[in-house]
Amino acid sequence: MERRITAALAATLLGCTVLTACGEEAPADETGSVPAASATARADKRVVLKPGKNYGNDYRDGVLPVGDARYVTTGAKKGYVYACATYAQALGQGGGGAQSRGPWFSADGTTYDIDQKISVSGTVDWPADSSVVAKGQQRIVTTNDLPEHHTGTFPVETTDPAYVYDRNPNTISAQHVSLTLTRNPTYGAPQCMGGQVGVMTTGAELYSAFDAGGRDAGAWEVQDGCEGHPQPQGAYHYHTLSSCIHHASVHKVIGWALDGFPITGPVVGKGNILTTKDLDQCHGITSTVKVDGTMTTTYHYVMTQDFPYSVSCYRATPVSLGP
Repeated sequence: MERRITAALAATLLGCTVLTACGEEAPADETGSVPAASATARADKRVVLKPGKNYGNDYRDGVLPVGDARYVTTGAKKGYVYACATYAQALGQGGGGAQSRGPWFSADGTTYDIDQKISVSGTVDWPADSSVVAKGQQRIVTTNDLPEHHTGTFPVETTDPAYVYDRNPNTISAQHVSLTLTRNPTYGAPQCMGGQVGVMTTGAELYSAFDAGGRDAGAWEVQDGCEGHPQPQGAYHYHTLSSCIHHASVHKVIGWALDGFPITGPVVGKGNILTTKDLDQCHGITSTVKVDGTMTTTYHYVMTQDFPYSVSCYRATPVSLGP
């Protein structure tokens, strides 16, 4: 896990970007959970970050579980993606993604070693252009989807070792993404999701945990050194936590979900990193996050090292990211 977490952890411990202002939550009860804030919320209590708790560092050895086909369609379930019917149907049809399983998989295919996984070669810089503007009750996120960091060379060259496993033929190209999000999303019952999840503060889009065939994209697909790659229309995106997103603290917003809730990193402190088991069914938690320069208690999603990596269902109504 060195490649993905260590650099971000070092930066985090030295020290948040502009993201959502959500209303304050109700006070926690003796269990450390917060009652649901709306009539539409689930009866179960919210998962709340517990100050002073050592959540551990479960994946310090870099060996992660493989999440192939771990999606449900009838209700949210921790560790699974709650897929809308149309999305689930597409995932079930297979196709796309890597051509073969890489040697970073275990012999039985149930785990993979992220520190052994190769990356697409190349160092290409792009004219990134993105902004996040708070206006009244709205937050407007715009980006050309070109990341502020360098990328690998796409299409994957035949001489690239990655070509043996993933012959991504797509070319990175500028997109026009404009999201008008509410600054105060209402926490409610889990809602199903599609393949697009949100936008990160690097300017790149965030997709679900799956490749086009319903396999664990983090395990199967060979991305570049920043854990990103393009899809057929040229949209550069991540499926997992990018090592090029620095300061991956649980208190710092590193992206926006399509329902308006912020996305943060998993780092609580040195050797103290949140994983899927610490979060709710939608891969979120309630804690204090720096939003618009103010420390605010809010629900937010967490990018983790392990599947399903990010948003696995929505707690508020999402907007559309477009085709």
